Amino acid sequence: MPCCVSPPPLLFLLLSLCVFRMSHSCLPDTTSSYKFTGIVCRLTYPAAVVLNEKTTKVIEAAFKHTKYPSMKGEKSLLFTGRVTYGLDNLEIHNLSIGRSVFELHPGEGIAMEISNVSAVFRGTIQYGYGSWLVNLAHSVDFEIESQIDLGINPKLYCSEAKVAADTSDCYLNFHKLRLHLQGDREPNWLKKLFTDFITFTVKLVIKGQICKEINKVANLLADFIQDMANEFIRIGDISVDIGITTSPVITANYIESYHKGLTNYNNTSSAIRDSHFDPSQLTEDRMLYFWVSDQVFNPMLTAAHQEGYLKLNLSGTELSELFKTSLSNAMPEFIRKCLLESGSPELRVWSSSVPYLKTSTLGTRVWAQASGQLDCGSQGTLSFQTAVALDVTVSYSDKKVFLHSNSSEVLVLHAEILSQNQLLDKAQIEFIREAVEKIGIPKALSVLEIVITNELDQQGTYLFDIFNPEVFPRDGFVLIQMDFGFPHHLLVDFLRKTLE
Repeated sequence: MPCCVSPPPLLFLLLSLCVFRMSHSCLPDTTSSYKFTGIVCRLTYPAAVVLNEKTTKVIEAAFKHTKYPSMKGEKSLLFTGRVTYGLDNLEIHNLSIGRSVFELHPGEGIAMEISNVSAVFRGTIQYGYGSWLVNLAHSVDFEIESQIDLGINPKLYCSEAKVAADTSDCYLNFHKLRLHLQGDREPNWLKKLFTDFITFTVKLVIKGQICKEINKVANLLADFIQDMANEFIRIGDISVDIGITTSPVITANYIESYHKGLTNYNNTSSAIRDSHFDPSQLTEDRMLYFWVSDQVFNPMLTAAHQEGYLKLNLSGTELSELFKTSLSNAMPEFIRKCLLESGSPELRVWSSSVPYLKTSTLGTRVWAQASGQLDCGSQGTLSFQTAVALDVTVSYSDKKVFLHSNSSEVLVLHAEILSQNQLLDKAQIEFIREAVEKIGIPKALSVLEIVITNELDQQGTYLFDIFNPEVFPRDGFVLIQMDFGFPHHLLVDFLRKTLE
């Protein structure tokens, strides 16, 4: 599921949780956007603390992969002449990063400080000194010892139909920046004159390039997340637009993003115009919250029905084993012979009307019509149609999705043996009704559990450490809340694909 993305310090805070592709611009007013919002993600401060630990890895990568331009310059010195210089092949070595801390600034953005960044810059330098008495020119290797504190204050805003971050408020404080020529720790007066002269210029170049690289890495990460998330809620030709409806909200305790949740199928898109989200519906006790409206689920069910995904085929031993379930009604002779004597019985079941769901505090009630055919070979085919209503709740544990039917109502609308044009009698219809309720519905839910779990696994959900996830049905929406551990593989994949 989705949420929002920002550069450091929360590059990884929102790494696998958020995207921001949109089909049109963000709404300027957060409250007015609620009615167009299908999915809400709230990431609380405890989650930020856990995930911020990974931020230093991105900062480290930004330092290491920064490309430093060649520098040239000169300065006239009073009474003595002029100093010229050129720096080439600047590289970073022996990088270590100290402590990282951050704060959420309500209504503004994020503040981060990384202290005690220690590194050695190495390269080649050409320098010269000229006057009316003497002209000197040298080309030597050099190294620069540095100890830096880094600060970044990204601001989130809307740009080109997505959330962007302005990282221009980036600063470096140099506690040490010492240039040595060929390892000379005690330079003579001329070298010291030269090194003192260019130190200020080196500071500006290092600051500018590192801040530029941090912004670049942030944008690369944003693209990486978008590409990954675009495939997250997609089955075949059915996809869900989880772009945001307005800019994320930042408080001292959480970051909250608002997503469309629109189903795209067959060149059409669903619409949400009367959603009823309110921030008070979420708390701040857990690390991560998802609020999902019924108006997200129903268009997805419609598309799945139209695409023919809501079907189930059973045959052979698997089918026969199902009917060993103890039922209170006697099995009709036709079905008994079909299962035992036809050799290869086959049952096909599919949705014959668009399913519809509505969530309340009791659970999510689903209404649908299901048709089926039991093919018994030469013995003929049993055809039936039912209307089903069931209450479903969802849970997630051991990295698997579980669907629970608390109650169900089944009405047999029609049943006949096609080859004989024979309608079933009342007792036979009652058997079919009970079989659908006690065999068909549990089997369909168990298959759906596997399908949903597999889809989540394909997106890497199983790589997350998800702790005590809870799913609560509410009036018109579902609330999901959990704690989690950061999936290190996402950081590795990002750094490998974008920086190597």
